[in-house]
Amino acid sequence: MTDSAAAFFDLDRTLISGSSVFVFGMAAWRAGFVPTSDLVTDARNAIGFRLTGASDEKTAAVRDRVLGAIAGTTVAELRALGDQVIPRLLKDVRLESRGLIDLHHDAGRDTYIVSASPIEIVDDLADAMGMTGGIGTVAEIVDGVYTGRLAEPFCYGEGKARAIEKLAEEKGYDLRLSYAYSDSAGDLPFLEIVGHPVAVNADRALQSLAYHRGWPVIVFSRKAKQVIRTTTAVTGAAGLAAATYFLGRRQGRLRA
Repeated sequence: MTDSAAAFFDLDRTLISGSSVFVFGMAAWRAGFVPTSDLVTDARNAIGFRLTGASDEKTAAVRDRVLGAIAGTTVAELRALGDQVIPRLLKDVRLESRGLIDLHHDAGRDTYIVSASPIEIVDDLADAMGMTGGIGTVAEIVDGVYTGRLAEPFCYGEGKARAIEKLAEEKGYDLRLSYAYSDSAGDLPFLEIVGHPVAVNADRALQSLAYHRGWPVIVFSRKAKQVIRTTTAVTGAAGLAAATYFLGRRQGRLRA
């Protein structure tokens, strides 16, 4: 098989502005899977995440609560939550993000969402967006019921990188020619394994790393009227970022 390239997109604060895990948590709370106290905690974390990004400790806490919430739940019941979650997430997808995905499709690259959210939600969202597929957290299932344990490494940090490497080996992707987009320094392992890492709406730690490594930094902010910050990135990457922004604005006008 001839090597080809792919583009991998983080979900929270990259494709969407907020937290997919919180949207999932709301649906789980309505279904009676999550107690109100956990929902309140997740709401506080979602606000902090929107402003400053995720921390490893908070992410691990959410992971444990999600796994605990679905323990004893059937696969069919979790899939049913997707009927509530996917439409909400689709509304939160940035127009600029859709434009960027379209640019990669036009270039002949496969596109994937890579997220710590449950694989069932991530895969369905990728399908709804016309993307190639999703990579997410895989929970253990026994006899059609979730056990509350992980079946594969948690899809965060090193876990994301390992999942992408596994997929690249299966599909024949050349990661040196591939792209990765994320907002958080927690995704550094995921960004470092591709030849074209891009920081999107980056937290402070990732902004600093991107500047010193010469990675492009895209900022989706109409209020700031700014799309790409000055870095030592090559002109081509900067041009791609700018094209993404204007394509997103054009799509917004066409849909208005």
